[in-house]
Amino acid sequence: MLLNCSPGSEKDVISEIRSIDGVVEINGILGKHDVLVKISCESPDLLEQTVFQIRNINIIESCTLPILYGQGGTIDDII
Repeated sequence: MLLNCSPGSEKDVISEIRSIDGVVEINGILGKHDVLVKISCESPDLLEQTVFQIRNINIIESCTLPILYGQGGTIDDII
């Protein structure tokens, strides 16, 4: 998940997200986005819950959620 935060709030966002289940890695980054969050969940429902918790943090202005299923191939291979 790629996040854009209110200016100067990156450390607060990182601190708050660290405690959310499903978050396996979080880093501040430079460029178009401010924070990179790696999420891993056992089911789509758990992924939805994790994303919902992150999106409800008030100092996050926007987010992008690229999703990877597996290690290659297409989503049609999984379904």
